[in-house]
Amino acid sequence: MVSAPLTIGALSERSGVATSALRYYESQGLIHAERTTGNQRRYPRATLRRVAFVRSAQRVGLTLEEIHDALATLPEGRTPTKADWARLSRGWRPRIDAQIERLERLRDKLDGCIGCGCLSLRTCALQNADDEVAPRGPGAVYLEPGG
Repeated sequence: MVSAPLTIGALSERSGVATSALRYYESQGLIHAERTTGNQRRYPRATLRRVAFVRSAQRVGLTLEEIHDALATLPEGRTPTKADWARLSRGWRPRIDAQIERLERLRDKLDGCIGCGCLSLRTCALQNADDEVAPRGPGAVYLEPGG
């Protein structure tokens, strides 16, 4: 027996994702709905797993573009399986490791310096006298890779 498709409200309730976010996910090609003759969205039940995949990937810091690219590797919009997640997460590992490294650098330097050469803290006179890091660009250059 084939399960009845879900309305956007039912998908929202079951997934915990707002209907506005589901519509956005659809506009970005992350999920797909069929339309009724009255133009109402109907989602296959497997969309629940796909939404869970999107949310899990977002929680580890991936952008919707990265998630879209990952989902595009699956045949014909198939719902990701455990094996798919393992394969895709291996590919994301270097990016996540770099993100962890940036967070650790932020944690370790946060109490002593904001890391940007702003000259607003007394320690900046020691770590960045005369704003020597300005040529490296704007922002928290000490917290970037190689900082």
